[in-house]
Amino acid sequence: MYKLPQTLVVIGAQWGDEGKGKITDYFARQMDYVVRFQGGNNAGHTVVHGGKTFKFHLLPSGVLYSGKTIVIGNGVVIDPRVLFEEIATVKRLGYRPLLKVSERAHIIFPFQVLMDAEGEQYKPGRALSALSTKRGIWPTYADKAARVGIRVVDLINPRVFRQKYDLLFDVQLKKLKAIYGYAGKLKKENIYRAYLAHGRKLKPFACDTSLLIDQALQHKKRILFEGAQGTCLDLDHGVYPYTTSSNTIAGAACAGVGIGPQHLHEMMGVVKAYVSRVGGGYLPTELNNKLGDWIREKGAEYGTTTGRARRIGWLDLVQLRLAKRVNGLTSMALTKIDILGGLDELKICTAYKLGNKIVSEMPADLTRYAACRPVYRAFKGWPAITDHDKKRMLKGGFRTLPSSMQRYIRFIEQSLKLPVTLISLGAEREATIIR
Repeated sequence: MYKLPQTLVVIGAQWGDEGKGKITDYFARQMDYVVRFQGGNNAGHTVVHGGKTFKFHLLPSGVLYSGKTIVIGNGVVIDPRVLFEEIATVKRLGYRPLLKVSERAHIIFPFQVLMDAEGEQYKPGRALSALSTKRGIWPTYADKAARVGIRVVDLINPRVFRQKYDLLFDVQLKKLKAIYGYAGKLKKENIYRAYLAHGRKLKPFACDTSLLIDQALQHKKRILFEGAQGTCLDLDHGVYPYTTSSNTIAGAACAGVGIGPQHLHEMMGVVKAYVSRVGGGYLPTELNNKLGDWIREKGAEYGTTTGRARRIGWLDLVQLRLAKRVNGLTSMALTKIDILGGLDELKICTAYKLGNKIVSEMPADLTRYAACRPVYRAFKGWPAITDHDKKRMLKGGFRTLPSSMQRYIRFIEQSLKLPVTLISLGAEREATIIR
């Protein structure tokens, strides 16, 4: 039986949307702290808790448990309007979040959201990524790298904020006009006053979260580090430029929270039993057919943030080898395997064929990657899982799963030399088998 470590990093091992919200919610109840370390409200996770469905974009999953400290780390970019809306929503439902926000996290402004939208319109047909959610994420990370961004600690200090705001506003307005031909007007002082008010509301939550987590580690508190998006959307190790604007891999927890790597005890990769992704770029195992449509509808594969239909494909072990390596994965949580019930045959991609060669690792060169063709291994399917079947399996555990499903899972484990320690049979927290 899986023994929960002091610290656990939960990472999306594919292209995001693997079901991390359910997995983090499952483990959060046993943790003292739940920490988000990258991304912004471009990411979304769905949690079914107490029979209700919650969709969060900034708040970590542990917000629905009393007594948990939930932390937004410095690696996150924060739209204060979205954060306050989510806080108000959970409060209306009777939850009182114990929230801490890093003083070093960067703030998203309306003109950065505008920059995001204008940037996408500027490059139609030439855009390689087509992944933007138009939430101002990449402009905020860009301003952070350009050292003109505004952090929480700056926002809550009116004197510092005025100086930094004037610079950032002027820089962004010049970019909008010179690069994108923006002819509209931005109400500089209105935005400034609104964000002064945001700063006052944010101040009670702000602290040095690096120090907070370090002290928690010293006191042997249990900490869950929650990733957003997925490994193949990582800015450095993903399928660039079809990526997000931050590092999504497990190691980003160190930079995005401010702790040393020795504190990351286990890395769990969340793996969907098939693959899905949003946006452009090559997807070797993509199912552009009725079967793909059937899986999409049965699995409700539509974006939490955008509502966009997700592309569907067979499970890809080549891609998962990359995820195992760059994240240092120690285990897997396998989700949505129940969705595949009712198929006569399933396939898993074990390698790619590139010209006359068989390759087992993902190439960085997009022209080579686009030329890869999947090499499949076929598996016998299993019947559709009824509610009665599910109850029996959840009670009896792994040995009561259909034999063909067990073979499917064991093949993944043996191929990746990585244990599947959690199997999800539904969105509800209780629909979980731990091995």
